[in-house]
Amino acid sequence: MTATEAYESVTNGGASDFAAVVEILREHGPWCLIGGLAINCHVEPVYTLDADIVVLSQELATIAERLRHVGFSLSEFPHSTNAQRGAGRLNIQFTTDPRYQEFVTAAAEADVLGLRVPIATIENLVRGKVWAWSDKERRLSKRKKDELDLIRIADAYPRLRHMMPPGIVSQLENG
Repeated sequence: MTATEAYESVTNGGASDFAAVVEILREHGPWCLIGGLAINCHVEPVYTLDADIVVLSQELATIAERLRHVGFSLSEFPHSTNAQRGAGRLNIQFTTDPRYQEFVTAAAEADVLGLRVPIATIENLVRGKVWAWSDKERRLSKRKKDELDLIRIADAYPRLRHMMPPGIVSQLENG
């Protein structure tokens, strides 16, 4: 069984849902993957049920309509528009935070769930994770996951530790 097949099984169709989203995104200008799936391209992968995506803000409404047309349900949140299809467990999260818009221009392609997709640079992934980790309005469990992602990146890319909060770097140095 391939990694994509395993993901498809445990997410009840998540790999297929991701492929459907990618097909739509390819029709609507530049975009890139951020968050856990993108980080998994750079460090030892961990399981995630989210696909965090940046699209050009002016394209989001059109993309949302296309997703509805192919069976996705959409929900609006303060910093994202989320999509999920049927009984699938994969949650597609389109960030609406304008800070991420510039990530699209520096993205490079990588293999994710059997597809070549644009992912944010490792430096931009660190920036995004620091923003998420620093957001006191996020649930503690989400912030701890962001912290773990930063620690995983710092282990694999010590040169990026200068971009991380001192509290995270000190954990690595005093570990």
